Amino acid sequence: MAVLGYAEIVLGLLCFLFLRHYWKHNKNSPPIINWPVVGMLPGLLQNATHMYDSTTRALKLYGGTVEVKGPWCIGMDFFFTSDPVNAHYILSKNFRNYEKGPEIREILQPLGDGIINSDSDWWTFQRKMLHSIMKNKKFELFSLKVVQQKVVNRLIPVLNHVSISKIEVDLQDVLKRFTFDSTCSMVLGFDPKSLSVEFPKLTYEKAFDVIEEGFVYRQILPQSCWKVQRWLQIGQEKKLRKACNIFDSFLNQRIASKREELISRDRTQFEEAEFDLLTACMMHDDIVNMGVCSKSNKFIRDTAFNFMVAGSDTMSAALTWFFWQIATHPSVEMKIMKEMKDNIMLKVDKKWECFGVQELDTLVYLHAALCEALRLYPPVAFNPRTSVGEDILPSGHRIRPNTPIMVSLYAMGRMEEIWGEDCMQYKPERWISEKGGLIFVPSYKFTAFSGGHRSCLGKAVAFIQLKTVATSIIWNYHVVMVAGHPVSPCVSAILHMKHGLKVRITKRST
Repeated sequence: MAVLGYAEIVLGLLCFLFLRHYWKHNKNSPPIINWPVVGMLPGLLQNATHMYDSTTRALKLYGGTVEVKGPWCIGMDFFFTSDPVNAHYILSKNFRNYEKGPEIREILQPLGDGIINSDSDWWTFQRKMLHSIMKNKKFELFSLKVVQQKVVNRLIPVLNHVSISKIEVDLQDVLKRFTFDSTCSMVLGFDPKSLSVEFPKLTYEKAFDVIEEGFVYRQILPQSCWKVQRWLQIGQEKKLRKACNIFDSFLNQRIASKREELISRDRTQFEEAEFDLLTACMMHDDIVNMGVCSKSNKFIRDTAFNFMVAGSDTMSAALTWFFWQIATHPSVEMKIMKEMKDNIMLKVDKKWECFGVQELDTLVYLHAALCEALRLYPPVAFNPRTSVGEDILPSGHRIRPNTPIMVSLYAMGRMEEIWGEDCMQYKPERWISEKGGLIFVPSYKFTAFSGGHRSCLGKAVAFIQLKTVATSIIWNYHVVMVAGHPVSPCVSAILHMKHGLKVRITKRST
């Protein structure tokens, strides 16, 4: 089977070379063509570097759902859908028939058995436990405190330095460091201090990026290819193994340190201490009952890793695309500034580097501007599922057992059927009612925080963090794009910018 697969891949590559001339001179041809024997592999290779937009074009062409045929006999067939009715059916109505599945779990194997990468009863157990932790008032207050401290003590000093020095800076890198530090503090109770004017290089932070790259590599390549690389320890799989070892070592050090801290203090002292996720997990009755064993260590490691993935780069990606939109839509920036001036009671003798939750809740237009950026550039572009049994989607497509289905969150934000003819425009006003309130959009249409039973547990906390950073930067600085800097999404597990976001920062005189 593997030999046949490689032969077909080679044939697909040859077809790709022969057909490049055809594609270049036939711009109106379908973005992905189903060829004999090799299926749609040549088209997938042709469009790999701009897969998000080519997938969107294909979904528009085929009515919102398309079956992607891989090379004959190697089991690469799967579905893409951007149909909100299908999305609602998969993520909510028939949720139990659409799991992560064994293939996706193996692709995401570095995540272990954490909540992102689990199904059935084990997922239900984790969801219930983590819901109780994240809805705990202590955790919510601690999370807010962490973000506010990082803004005042790290982000503002770095942006002041950039402004005074009149230098260009990659704002994406700044925001990635900010959210990595914040997430480490919230999840592990540890501050790596990656955001400073020195921009230090941390091996475990770089390892985290390599792991995310490895996820995408495994999704693009046929399973037999990356499994052979993993067995031989060559190419991307060798890099992935090294990165996993580095990041696991970092996590295990933090877990061991937290256990020692827990032993040295009684439960009452910990309940009064800062409430990071690691502490909360170790104090949870279900984990305490496990005892200090390999099972509890693995659960805590997997939980920490999953929350690092869920909370770090997703936040930085959301903020990066938001500030690009603000920099390229000055009228939106002016409206946010006006809203802040009109709604926040300012004291002349106070430095406004950070705003409180009550103040942030008054900023309706800012919330709309964030939602609009998330609509067009969701941090996670695809939501993968695998069918358990045979089924028929509301669109009429027949689904065989063990069939992968990709719900394209990126494409859903660009569908005229959902958002109207101006769906490609950045327009915060679409989120605001005639009475000036926010318009509710169901999660199967606005899918940035997933939907259904697996909807994001930290959505409310995420919006507070986004608003805290956004208001602090917009109130104190003006972000200007570097002329000629290219902006396009990178093919990765998280929707980062391929070339970063090069900007200049100038201090406001508010």
